[in-house]
Amino acid sequence: MGLKEDLNYDPPCHPRACAIQACLTKNSYREDKCQAQIDALYECCNAFYQKEGDEGKTVSCPKANLLRLKLKQRAEARG
Repeated sequence: MGLKEDLNYDPPCHPRACAIQACLTKNSYREDKCQAQIDALYECCNAFYQKEGDEGKTVSCPKANLLRLKLKQRAEARG
């Protein structure tokens, strides 16, 4: 699925959250092996909050302020 489909899924971004769980299970819960799936979820969640505003709710995403903090931390870690 693409971003548009994942945003329109019920709940929004759920396929991307499931992809993280599948990746973690496949890789003995090594988060470092699932960075692409985590980035994909955060991309979807960021688009969700841009569309719905910070008060939007979906069980698949962290709250908007926590998402922004995570995005900032990931960007800093990449250099």
